[in-house]
Amino acid sequence: MAVLKVLELMSSSEKSWEDASRIAVAKASETVKNIKSVWVKEQSMSVKDGNISEFRVTLKVTFEIN
Repeated sequence: MAVLKVLELMSSSEKSWEDASRIAVAKASETVKNIKSVWVKEQSMSVKDGNISEFRVTLKVTFEIN
């Protein structure tokens, strides 16, 4: 039987929500091993001068504990 743990992470990107998600997963995988899945809990944006300036995501990262 596997035991899984869930971390909640926040990340941002000037390009896209997808890029913000990739940044978070890449950074988490530097120290967290056995990542099994990622769920996008929330997406938001910052607006500056009438334009989108930043894409933000809140992710749930699930990994297996050995």
